Amino acid sequence: MKMHEKKEAFGRLLKIMDELREKCPWDRKQTNESLRTLTIEETYELADAIIENSDEAIKKELGDLLLHIVFYAKIGEEKGTFTIEDVIESLIEKLIYRHPHIFGETKVKSATEVEQNWEQLKLKEKNGNRSVLAGVPKSLPAMVKANRIQDKARGVGFDWEHRDQVWEKVQEELAELKDEMLKGRQDAIEDEFGDLFFSLINAARLYGVNPENALERTNHKFIKRFNYLEQKTIKQGINLKDLTLAQMDEIWNEAKTAK
Repeated sequence: MKMHEKKEAFGRLLKIMDELREKCPWDRKQTNESLRTLTIEETYELADAIIENSDEAIKKELGDLLLHIVFYAKIGEEKGTFTIEDVIESLIEKLIYRHPHIFGETKVKSATEVEQNWEQLKLKEKNGNRSVLAGVPKSLPAMVKANRIQDKARGVGFDWEHRDQVWEKVQEELAELKDEMLKGRQDAIEDEFGDLFFSLINAARLYGVNPENALERTNHKFIKRFNYLEQKTIKQGINLKDLTLAQMDEIWNEAKTAK
């Protein structure tokens, strides 16, 4: 698609949004607050499409998310606070400012240096985050938040010198967890579980693994195998609760090789 075609398509979307806001009772009554939970849902649906590696689904979910962006901008325009043009121009300025190796004289040798520069520039921005971790959203899921926190700390050089050093930390946290479990102090056990999770997320990051994606793949794998176990017992007229653990394990192992 040529540039003028892209502009025309975006212009048609904005016109449709104007018309919906004017004529549709549902669209007309929406506010930032009422759209918020729907936006979160759409974001998760996009995440699901990415995990499924479905280009068709990704295209659809991107469209739904784009609708929300245009919707918020329309509400901002009606309130007289900002327009879609303001949103775009603000993004353009940010991209140019945070890519001095493209639009300026800065030299970088790797993607890691780009990330480090990005975090440093964010701290220098007018009205930007004055703390390295201030930009991490409070409402992020805990695992995603931990990964983002560690990424930001790395951006200012707070990281292991050698990634294999992280395994010492993992073992240390595991030992502390086992110790607290022997003592039976529930609050301390929960704290140590958190520390162990945090260290494992750190290990995943250092080895180029997205922990959220990795866990979600395991979730899907478990669901698929458990469904196999459930369906097989239904076909045999057996209740899962009537099976021994050894019998369930036998079917579970079948599920591992089933297509």
